[in-house]
Amino acid sequence: MQRRAFLKQAALGAAGGAALAAPAIAQEAPTVTWRLASSFPSESPTLFAGAEDVARYVSEVTDGHFAIEIFPAGDLVQPGQVLEAVQHRVVDCGHTASTRYFDIDPALSFDAGVPFGLNTRQMNAWMSQGEGLALTRVLFDKYNIMNFPCGYTGAQMGGWFRGEVKTVDDLRGLKVKASGFARHVLSRLGATPVDVPVAESYAALEQGAVDAVAWVGPYDDESLALYKVARNYYFPGWWAGTLQLSLYVNQDAYDELPKPYQSALALACRMASANMIAKYDAGNPDALRRLVSRGAQLKAFPKPVLQACYDASLAAYNDLSAKDPMFKKLYDSMVAFRDKEVPWFRVAESSYDAMIATLGQPGG
Repeated sequence: MQRRAFLKQAALGAAGGAALAAPAIAQEAPTVTWRLASSFPSESPTLFAGAEDVARYVSEVTDGHFAIEIFPAGDLVQPGQVLEAVQHRVVDCGHTASTRYFDIDPALSFDAGVPFGLNTRQMNAWMSQGEGLALTRVLFDKYNIMNFPCGYTGAQMGGWFRGEVKTVDDLRGLKVKASGFARHVLSRLGATPVDVPVAESYAALEQGAVDAVAWVGPYDDESLALYKVARNYYFPGWWAGTLQLSLYVNQDAYDELPKPYQSALALACRMASANMIAKYDAGNPDALRRLVSRGAQLKAFPKPVLQACYDASLAAYNDLSAKDPMFKKLYDSMVAFRDKEVPWFRVAESSYDAMIATLGQPGG
């Protein structure tokens, strides 16, 4: 009850109005019902929960007057069609990861996560305190969409591999389930990206249709049981320091909302983002221990492999920047922000983590 009251007061205050009594709000608030298409199946509970959080929070804030009905991936539209569905208002909003639409517009990936890009803290800061949100909203304007950050996975794992990756040559010809920008870079390295639904990834690995599967991290990967058919669990997922999910809102639908509802929606997305990264941070450690106990073999990508991936990514950035001024503007902004943040994180966050790791060991 305290959370509900706080959210309601915050939403109304953010709308710029004086505090109103709840009965007066209930009398004046119109009833709005939206449909939301998710890119995630309900079987991926942590990712799917981002949309559920948004729907619950806006309902609580508006005493049920603003309702959002959620449709899992495939119920109304396919996972890769959420952008188009929101653009043409087949649905009012969608919950997705913008890296899915790399083939439509590579610049959209900056709304999600890019190779050797920002970590979760840095991405959140770039979006809310830097140029990230303003620039990506200029980009989304041509799709008649307003984007809201709505969930973070944190740093991801590098995926499950049937064989070992000791050199760059081991990537050549490798059939890898990957998406977005990662597919583009892996192709440059000679790998063969394959599009396989996550629910079919176990069978694909078992039958040799793919050689590696990159999904998210231990908390999500555990239920797939991929360790039974591909024991080599590599890290880090260099293709994104975090994956930011987004709520896509049709611009016309957003403009029709009362101002308090607009504020409620923005606050709900922030709450959903905080909840998601908390779930991953809390759930990943135990999930990783369970996976290792069942036979998963943790392996770091060798430095020469990571260097080759970095070089291929840099070449891709240069090529795409030369073709698209908006891509270049987003890339330059992101890199400038990253290069400012990394030294600070090295001094503060990284040194603190290293200190705790050292002092926490026997004899430390």
